[in-house]
Amino acid sequence: MMNIERSSELNEQPQMLPPPPGTFIDREELIQHVGEFAVSQGYVVTIKQSKRDKVVVLGCDRGGVYRNRRKPIDESAAECIRRRRTGSRLTNCPFEVVGKKDDGLWVLTVKNGTHNHEPLKDIAEHPSARRFSEKEVLLIKEMTEAGLKPRQILKRLRQSNPDLLSTPKHVYNVKAKLRQGNMSVRNYKSLKPQKSAVRNNYLSVMEPSWRQHNPPRVPNLIGGRFVDSQSFASIDVINPATQEVVSQVPLTTNEEFRAAVFAAKRAFPSWRNTPSTIRQRIMFKFQELIRRDIDKLAMNITNEHGKALKDAYDDVLCGLEVVEHACGLANLQIGEFVSNISNGVDSYSIREPLGVCAGICPFEFPAMIPLWMFSTAVTCGNTFILKPSEKDPGAAVMLAELAVEAGLPNGVLNIVHGSNEIISTICDDDDIKAVSFVGPSTAGSYVYSRASAKGKRVQCNFGAKNHAVVMPDASMDTTLNALVTAGFGGAGQKRMSLSTVVFVGGLTPWEDKLVERAKALRVQPGTEPDTDIGPVISKQAKELICRLIQSSVDSGAKLVVDGRNILVPGYEHGNFIGPTILSNVKVSMECYKEETCGPVLLCMEADNIEEAIDIVNRNKYGNGASIFTTSGVTARKFQTEIEVGQVGINIPISAPFPFSCFTSLKPLFAGDINFDGKAGIQFYTQIKTVSQQWKDVAAGTSSDV
Repeated sequence: MMNIERSSELNEQPQMLPPPPGTFIDREELIQHVGEFAVSQGYVVTIKQSKRDKVVVLGCDRGGVYRNRRKPIDESAAECIRRRRTGSRLTNCPFEVVGKKDDGLWVLTVKNGTHNHEPLKDIAEHPSARRFSEKEVLLIKEMTEAGLKPRQILKRLRQSNPDLLSTPKHVYNVKAKLRQGNMSVRNYKSLKPQKSAVRNNYLSVMEPSWRQHNPPRVPNLIGGRFVDSQSFASIDVINPATQEVVSQVPLTTNEEFRAAVFAAKRAFPSWRNTPSTIRQRIMFKFQELIRRDIDKLAMNITNEHGKALKDAYDDVLCGLEVVEHACGLANLQIGEFVSNISNGVDSYSIREPLGVCAGICPFEFPAMIPLWMFSTAVTCGNTFILKPSEKDPGAAVMLAELAVEAGLPNGVLNIVHGSNEIISTICDDDDIKAVSFVGPSTAGSYVYSRASAKGKRVQCNFGAKNHAVVMPDASMDTTLNALVTAGFGGAGQKRMSLSTVVFVGGLTPWEDKLVERAKALRVQPGTEPDTDIGPVISKQAKELICRLIQSSVDSGAKLVVDGRNILVPGYEHGNFIGPTILSNVKVSMECYKEETCGPVLLCMEADNIEEAIDIVNRNKYGNGASIFTTSGVTARKFQTEIEVGQVGINIPISAPFPFSCFTSLKPLFAGDINFDGKAGIQFYTQIKTVSQQWKDVAAGTSSDV
């Protein structure tokens, strides 16, 4: 009878459910999932066993019920002692879940989901509620070093946390762990019973591991968390002016890449169903945070890329324009509606996101190009895998931090690092639906052929050889200012640079003043406020530019201004090249046929406008072209007959505004849909057409389709 009553009492106890099984990006996410679910059910979990890279076993931290330790009247003393020893232990709760690493991801299974005790009515009753947070541990360390005693420390902690249940004994225990060098609460056995803010995990008071390195390692962003790569291989990010190592970029492992794709794929269903107005609000907050941190972003770009600080600000501002444009993308995603195309049949089209998209970025614009890509993609409802340039990844990571702070959900934006191998992995992954690429011609051709062979939607913009045609009637001052600014700005390391000038009627009237203005440019580190030309990105880039200059001289070109041997006081080891001007350049020379990507201006001559247009049209890297003239007829002829995607009239070509479309003609662009504007939205969305008919069942009419 008593057994029946006891079983009925157990059945009446509130049921505590085990956490739902699933797949997780890493061990920490799995543990957090189990811990938070346990709190919602009224129990606390603890790590029973752990092999960090293989398995973790979690159990219930509620010890169960004490056995009866009362001494029966008729028991001897020996029997009493034996019973006391065996009965003093808590009955272990049988609950147990196991997380195992499988193919780079962590899989949770429930081994035993039952408990032998009642749920906690108040989670604060549990002893682990008295443990300190990471922030409090850090404060305890600081106050201990300042000479405060445990009771004084506890009093100050309670000023900011009145609900703190810890005692001076707990402070003593923490101090003992600190003396042993243990600064992390993760090593304390029980998991915290309060829910943590998942979004702010990466902003923990304790310094993340990737920042503890010297120099710091650039983290991956996977599933909303900035995590240090497990890879031992890395690439140094070097300040081009000082040759100091700014940071190290780890080569993301295959397991980490799969985890990033998994996180993006998992986040896609909920993100695509998020109302467009909410996605836009996140973009509004994002652009606000970019403006707040623009100084930090610009300084990081200058330190890693080398460009002048004013050019770094322009880099960020151009990307910011894309974010601002993304704040209003809902208007551009409106579909079409056709009423009554048949007997009571309406048809309409809607734009839907593709899924997981990826972007591969060059070094030239560390902020603008990433913002070109993921701002539009995620606002359209996609999730994104971003691979910044391994030469200057810092700005992309800082922008991702701001995007997470703005409210971008976990997994919507992910960052991986590497070089050729990671690019191939992106192209081959079946879960990635679209790839955007900006970079060198060889790499662009490779990405397009490999990704399109896998059935992906691809847009690749590569190669650059922009021309300016100067007519004899052009305004002298306006033209020279444009040529010097567009030719040497950013040390010539941008795809909008004017690398070649064709002087119709000859160079002689222009040469002296062009040389004078070029020599007046200040070559120094980008951090100096009056810098015109900073260093080029790397030693290898400098060597290539110098080789092309020498090759041109050997082929008959005239070296009007030589900037190869410039010395910048205090920065003798920097990758500096001064403004260089070559005249008598021919179309057969290597410097003309290849991308120079440096502060080198090639000067050619033509007898008439027809010959100048022919020179531009025959160059395979003809990305854009400008003409400087006071004749409307000549400008119209140039505009009509020139075969490039970007045309400037009395201005150098520049990156387009985000509401217009960035265009580039083949072979410099591979793919069907370009960047920016409506074309950018079309690339990151697909059209679905719906035809519908509602008819009165009683009428029994049928459609004539």
